[in-house]
Amino acid sequence: MHFRPLHDRVLVKRISEEEKTAGGIIIPDTAKEKPSEGEVVAVGPGGRDEAGKRTAMDVKAGDRILFGKWSGTEVKVDGQDYLIMKESDIMGVIETKAAKKKAA
Repeated sequence: MHFRPLHDRVLVKRISEEEKTAGGIIIPDTAKEKPSEGEVVAVGPGGRDEAGKRTAMDVKAGDRILFGKWSGTEVKVDGQDYLIMKESDIMGVIETKAAKKKAA
């Protein structure tokens, strides 16, 4: 199945956190918090401004993002868990060193 978000919505797949801490302590599932980091799977075409013109999205599929703890609506598509959220719920895009070198 193919899912296409509408307007300024974004489909996000959570990126699971490490099972261990930096000190090597294993964290049980019951003590874990849901990660607030994810990968953008699909984006809508963008919202509309007051004049009715389409506004471009700042994120694209493949971007690694940070979002608020309670952001988005959880959905299941083809047995996989995703979040659907508005672009305004996204706090920022995480850029890796390789992406920075490519841009420079």
